[in-house]
Amino acid sequence: MNRISTKLTAYFFIAVLIMETFLIFYLHRNIIHARIEEEFSLLLKNGSNHREVLVEYYSDTTMKHILLMEKGGDREVVITDKKGEIISSSFENTKYLNEFLPLIKNLDSKIDKVLISEWKKSPYIISAHPYKVSDDQSGYVVMFQSTSSLKQLVDKLNMHFGIAGGTSIILLFIVYTVLSRLLTRPLIRMKKATENLSKGDFAVSLPNIGKDELGDLSGSIQKLANDLERLKTERNEFLASVAHELSTPLTYLIGYSNVAMRKEISGEERAQYLGIIAEESERMKELVKNLLDLAKMDENTFTVSKENFGAQTFFENIIKLVGPSFEMKNIKLSFVCEDNFQVHADSLRLEQIVLNLLDNAWKYSKENTEVTLAVHKKEKKTIISVIDFGIGIPTDEIEFIFEKLYRVEKSRSRSLGGSGIGLAVVKELVEAHGGTIEVKSTFGKGSTFTVII
Repeated sequence: MNRISTKLTAYFFIAVLIMETFLIFYLHRNIIHARIEEEFSLLLKNGSNHREVLVEYYSDTTMKHILLMEKGGDREVVITDKKGEIISSSFENTKYLNEFLPLIKNLDSKIDKVLISEWKKSPYIISAHPYKVSDDQSGYVVMFQSTSSLKQLVDKLNMHFGIAGGTSIILLFIVYTVLSRLLTRPLIRMKKATENLSKGDFAVSLPNIGKDELGDLSGSIQKLANDLERLKTERNEFLASVAHELSTPLTYLIGYSNVAMRKEISGEERAQYLGIIAEESERMKELVKNLLDLAKMDENTFTVSKENFGAQTFFENIIKLVGPSFEMKNIKLSFVCEDNFQVHADSLRLEQIVLNLLDNAWKYSKENTEVTLAVHKKEKKTIISVIDFGIGIPTDEIEFIFEKLYRVEKSRSRSLGGSGIGLAVVKELVEAHGGTIEVKSTFGKGSTFTVII
């Protein structure tokens, strides 16, 4: 995780550093350029003013005034005649002036002109301003602007921009280090949580870190941990329930088999015990079949092949199949189907659904009551209802009845018999058809299961 933190910091740091370098370079260059342009403009303006004054009031006194105005500053002024000879000069030390004498004597320009603009290499930037009082009185006003102030300005700018750049780099490094740790700390926690999950430790607790992508990821991992914890609990309960369900018929099988093998018992007793063995074998066979159905559904190895078939004939056949069981228990089984409409479903799976619901109603209905199978069509949907007047389901347990091996009747007595798998199978098969199943029940008065596919 430290590598992610380092990469994150490095990427942000490099990106902002490049942007900051570009901005500093741009600002530095433009400030210097603006200052130099200002110096050139001011130099040309002053030279032009001196030339105008000289033309208007040409005299030795005027020249002295011009020299006095520039004396003692960063600028110097030289006035030449038409032959290039110096008439007046503000330079006190002529050694600086001697360097530029060839340039001054060879002037040939009719407009104001910058003669030397390379401020980095030259001690002065120079401009020439031609004047003409008469044919005999003409020449140039040559302005000299010292570049020392410009160079000092550039040095100061370099220093300040360097300090600003270095400070910003340090601040950037601190900020991005803090930010990267703030961003990666939740990732470190999530990494540790996923490692615990991979080891089978599902007791993971991640804090709520917001509604951004990291928060969504943290919430997803927390939900996964909770789901895995729930599945682990359900698995343990499932295995315990399966062991219990299998052990009951196995106990009867072993016990009654041992009794039936005794030589001293009568043939009538042996037949009775063999009947119990056959009954318990059927119970075990049904339990294993339901477990296999659930296993196939969990692994998505079964398929639903839908087709069209007549509703009335299909459900009447189911009624004929289960009718004898209901008659033996003195329960009236009614069938309501007004139209022989077409049903679009997997006939084998739908038969399994209806048989499970009817079997559930048969088990939990008392003698001399009625169970109704009602079927009708509504907006291209087939609605199947199984209505009984049995023991009903407590309100606080209705939401759990479709869970695997859940039973409302906790004693698991042989009189009621169910394994707690039938309704789980029904729900899976209904959802495989893209349908829904609903239940309404009043404890002690009966239940209504409605399938819509």
